[in-house]
Amino acid sequence: MELLSSDHFIRLANPGVESWQLLSPHNSASTRLTITRVVLSPGAEQPRHAHAASEQVWVAVAGQGTLLLADGALAGFAAGQVARFADGEVHGLRNTGAEPFVYLSVTSPPLDFSSAYGEQLR
Repeated sequence: MELLSSDHFIRLANPGVESWQLLSPHNSASTRLTITRVVLSPGAEQPRHAHAASEQVWVAVAGQGTLLLADGALAGFAAGQVARFADGEVHGLRNTGAEPFVYLSVTSPPLDFSSAYGEQLR
């Protein structure tokens, strides 16, 4: 069994985006998933990207935003909604609300997201 607490989490950050690695290759032996808590400041954006060999599910916890999808497509995304992205599916997010946008991300198989962020703190 693994029991993790805040001293095990790694904080990754880019301007306007904080990503807390709750369960990841940094702190877990799990070979099945990564769980991340992400907070976007108002107006902040995670650019479009894809994970070639991982599925990802986002659970919107607070706020409202716009999903940035393939071919310039957009979709509303708000607290209480869940978005699933298949392997290789393009996705990103822009916080269009006045409050921080918070979501949980579950990725399977697990990924190390360190290379996508400029700052890393424990």
